Amino acid sequence: MKSTLRAAVLALFLAPLLATADSKPNVVILYADDLGYGDLGCYGATVIKTPMIDALAAQGVRFTDGHSAAAVCNPSRYALLTGTHLWNARRKDDYSLYFHEGQMTLPLLLKNSGYRTAAFGKWHNGFGRRPEPDWNGELKPGPLEIGFDTYFGTPRSHNEPPFVFVENHRVFGLDPADPIIVDRSVGVHGAVKGGKAAEAARPDDQIDLMVTDRAVKWIEEQKPNKPFFLYLAFTAPHVPLDPAQPYRGKSRAGVYGDFVQQLDDCVGKILAALDQAGVSANTLVVLSSDNGGVFHRQALEAGHRANGPLLGQKTDTWEGGHRVPFIARWPERIPAGTVRRELFSQIDLMATIARMAEIPLPAGASPDGEADLLAFTEPNTAPARERTTAFLGVKGKAVRSGKWLFLPYQGSGGMTAPEQKPKPWGLPFAALGIVNSDTDAAGNPKPDAPKVQLYNLKEDLGQTKNVAPAHADVVETLGAEFQRLTTPRRPPPAVVP
Repeated sequence: MKSTLRAAVLALFLAPLLATADSKPNVVILYADDLGYGDLGCYGATVIKTPMIDALAAQGVRFTDGHSAAAVCNPSRYALLTGTHLWNARRKDDYSLYFHEGQMTLPLLLKNSGYRTAAFGKWHNGFGRRPEPDWNGELKPGPLEIGFDTYFGTPRSHNEPPFVFVENHRVFGLDPADPIIVDRSVGVHGAVKGGKAAEAARPDDQIDLMVTDRAVKWIEEQKPNKPFFLYLAFTAPHVPLDPAQPYRGKSRAGVYGDFVQQLDDCVGKILAALDQAGVSANTLVVLSSDNGGVFHRQALEAGHRANGPLLGQKTDTWEGGHRVPFIARWPERIPAGTVRRELFSQIDLMATIARMAEIPLPAGASPDGEADLLAFTEPNTAPARERTTAFLGVKGKAVRSGKWLFLPYQGSGGMTAPEQKPKPWGLPFAALGIVNSDTDAAGNPKPDAPKVQLYNLKEDLGQTKNVAPAHADVVETLGAEFQRLTTPRRPPPAVVP
């Protein structure tokens, strides 16, 4: 009798806690690498078929003005996981871990609130505290130290050495008798010697398939009444364009299209795993990209523009560098078949997810990001926020406020114009068919071009005309905002007490 009474009292005590845990949404972030605004069927692609992602959009909200925080990989990933721009990070320009000691991150925030957390796929945010990690030892601190319970994936882009998988704190499949030696003085990214067994364990055309399988297994292992956070970062469609053999020749946009279609299939496997586990209804799924797409000749010749109507490509602060596909599904809260046409940046995702899960942000957390829950739950009716945010390119930054995009310099702020040379991942300016009032056919500024750029994206999404001379007041206001937002803070905030 006493044991029965104790059990009943314990059940009454635990019920609110279990109900709270059960009510928190699971969170899944599916992050593509160099996926452009025009690469998906639901964003207008015709020669590339993406039925799984298109279905995801039909079941939730599709953002037409969604952005990565930067026009290249690692700054966007850091911003997404911290709500902090990279220029406010406490780090050096090397291969060490980007996150500083005690920093509040999205996975740590969720883990501290009872979530199981896992990261699979491309990391690209460093390991350890040395300029070059010890690839033959413990890769620590790393993903586990910033809040993930488990990690399996590639250290950086799949074209950068070492060409291995990392599992938690160690290189996967490494033979101690054949250590890895990376020489960063060779080429663009360096050269690697040794580690043959570890390299063989990461076949390049199988990377996304393997990390997807790991993620599916992890979903299957999760327990009821325990929310989870899954961060799955794909390599597709980043160069080298290397889809597995069953996907080759399946699109009408060359190997680039094949790689995107393989990505779509991987997304479908994750969605099926959520259905099989019976958790889809209370799971927020976000699909996006770390930056805009790259223009590849074969895809262009097939009539496909990776970034649709946008100006520029990866690396640029023009819209093509950071306006990306952005889709969210949460059947219990997000209305299906909706479109959000107002500005949303990934820098705001950490704060927004915290609001969704009803988790208070600690003081200083997500210092550059702001919650925008209504953009997801009331996408068709919620008014636009008065929001000014910044984007990072490889040669400059840009500021966005409402309909205005402001760049305090000439050119793309990246590799498209006027500095670009032909590169493996892109094409010369003249081959792109770009129309811009400030540049000639070769991508060089015209002699009379203004020294700054201002575009009205509501009227001119393709950025064909620089209207800075006609709006001196807007230029002055956004010039001041540019200084405020892009001047690094010292020291950076977001420290765990």
